[in-house]
Amino acid sequence: MDYEIGNDIEKVLIDAPAIKVRLAELGKQIAADYTGKELLMVGILRGAAVFYADLARLIPLPLHMNFMAVSSYGQGSESSGAVRIYYDLNEDIKGRDVLIVEDIVDTGLTLKYLSETLSARKPASLKTCCLLDKPARRKVDFTPDYIGFTVPDEFIIGYGIDYAEMYRNLPYIGVLKRTVYEK
Repeated sequence: MDYEIGNDIEKVLIDAPAIKVRLAELGKQIAADYTGKELLMVGILRGAAVFYADLARLIPLPLHMNFMAVSSYGQGSESSGAVRIYYDLNEDIKGRDVLIVEDIVDTGLTLKYLSETLSARKPASLKTCCLLDKPARRKVDFTPDYIGFTVPDEFIIGYGIDYAEMYRNLPYIGVLKRTVYEK
């Protein structure tokens, strides 16, 4: 698919077919790990929405779905370091099997904070799943339980991941040209 915003893209890092294959693998792995259980998937808005929806359809289990809005970025391109919950869960997770679904883990601050916060609510189990892991940017010791792809330290956009609320609709993971975000 061709987009007018294609001039803003330096390169395609992970194409749509590769994403589809990897999500099928993740869905199969998660289903195997949660066989016989009812899973509560908690999607982190807005970046994980595309990944979350596609992944949920590939997990053949009794599945509950909920969302949170959490950020350490605000409107910038660098993490502020301060994590805020903008929208919390509207249900009790005590005694439930919970899977947090996030778009990208770079500094690790947001997902570590969220994991600690939700663990305090006493779920039966709590695991994390991210589409993209960028370990070169880690500021805290945190490794997601399920990882779609490990990516280099580049400015990633597409497949739900944005810059200034743009590019989420790209069907692939791309690298944004520096000229776009260094204006």
